[in-house]
Amino acid sequence: MSEFQLRGIPNLHSHAFQRAMAGMAEKRLHPTDSFWTWRETMYDMAQRFTPDDLYAVARLLYMEMLKAGYTTVCEFHYVHHDVDGSPYSPSTAMSDALIAAAESTGIALTLLPVLYMTSHLDGAPLLDKQKRFGHTLDTYLYDWELLSAKQSDTMRLGCAFHSLRAVPLEAMSFIVDELPRAAPLHIHIAEQLAEVDECLRLRGARPVDWLYDNFDVNDRWSLVHATHLTAGEISRVAVSGACVVICPTTEANLGDGVFPASEYIAAGGLWGIGSDSHISVSPVEELRWLEYAQRLTAHQRTVLASSSVESVADNLLSGIAASASTSTGYSESELATHVLELDSRAAPLIGASADDFTSRFVFSGNVPLVRNVRIGDRVVLADGRHALEEEILRDYSDVVSRL
Repeated sequence: MSEFQLRGIPNLHSHAFQRAMAGMAEKRLHPTDSFWTWRETMYDMAQRFTPDDLYAVARLLYMEMLKAGYTTVCEFHYVHHDVDGSPYSPSTAMSDALIAAAESTGIALTLLPVLYMTSHLDGAPLLDKQKRFGHTLDTYLYDWELLSAKQSDTMRLGCAFHSLRAVPLEAMSFIVDELPRAAPLHIHIAEQLAEVDECLRLRGARPVDWLYDNFDVNDRWSLVHATHLTAGEISRVAVSGACVVICPTTEANLGDGVFPASEYIAAGGLWGIGSDSHISVSPVEELRWLEYAQRLTAHQRTVLASSSVESVADNLLSGIAASASTSTGYSESELATHVLELDSRAAPLIGASADDFTSRFVFSGNVPLVRNVRIGDRVVLADGRHALEEEILRDYSDVVSRL
C-alpha cells in the first residue's frame, strides 16, 4: 500500500449532461463570443437527453471523477422534464438516472434539484428551450419529497436555485422556509459582469449584496462562482459562513473572470471547487489554476500559501476540506472515510517524501496519480481501474454517437 494517502476531494458543482459537449463549443460563433453565446450551444445539447442518455453520460463522468480524485459530487441538476416541459413518469426520472449512475460507480452524491421558474430578472416566462428545466413551487416540492425518500449513506439531497434571474424572491423565500434546515442550498451568482449590471439596473443592488439583503445567508449556502465581488461583498460572504464554489477551468473557458481568491481567503472565507461544465475533470487542474490565476494577476508566486502553511498545495487541500461537510450534507466522519491512495510508482511521486507529495500531486503535471479509492467500506477504484470500466465506456460511446 502507498504511504501517500489523501482525503477524497469534494466536487461542489457539476452539470453532468454537459460532459457530452466538452470541447464542442470551441469554434467562434460570434465576433464577441461569450458565456451568452455558449449558452445557446448548451441549450441545444440539453434538448437531446433522455433519462437513459443521462445515465450513461453521468456514469462515465462519475467514473472519471473517481479516477481523478473526486469522491463526492454535488449535482446541480436542472434538466428535469421532457423537451416540451411535460413531466416524465415518474416525474423524477432524470434525477433517478443520476442517482443510479452514482450508485453504479460508487461516488457519493449530493443531488441538488434546481428550481428554475423565469428566464430573466424581470420575471419573464421561460423560453421554449428552457421549458424542460421549469417547475412550479408545488411540483418542485412534490419531486423533492419523492427524492428525499431515496436518501442513503451515499446520497444526500439539497436544493439549488438556478440564479437570481431564474427564481423570484417570493419563491426562493418559500422554498428556504419549507425545506429542512439540514438541506444544503446552492445558487449560481455574480458569474458574469452583464449579470451584475442587470441586477444593479433592475434591483438596485449587486447580486451578492441583494441576496444578503433579502436572506439570512449562512453556512447552509454555497455561492457558485461569485466571480465579481466588491471588497464589501468579500467581507460579507466571509463572515457569514457561506461557501464560495470556484470553478476555475469553466470560468476561464467561459470568459467569466478571475475570482478574488487571495483577498477572500485572507478574510477567512470558506471555499471549494467544482468541475461545472467538465471541460476538465481534474481537481488538481482546478486547484492549480486557482493558484495560477492569482499569480498572473498579482505578478508573484505562491500566492495562496499562508503564514502558517507555507505549502500552497497543503493550504488548498485544507481549504476544500473545511467546506466539504456543509456544502455536501455529509458529516465530517463520513467524509473521513473517503480515501485516495496515490500511486507511488508514478514518475511524479518517485522519490517523494511525506512533506512534498501533496505539492507533487497538485503541481507536477497531468499524469494520473490516483491508484485506489475507498468510500466507506467500498473500494470503488483499484489499481487505477473501475470494475465496470469497459461497460461504462461502451454505453457512453453508444449514447454520444447519437446525441
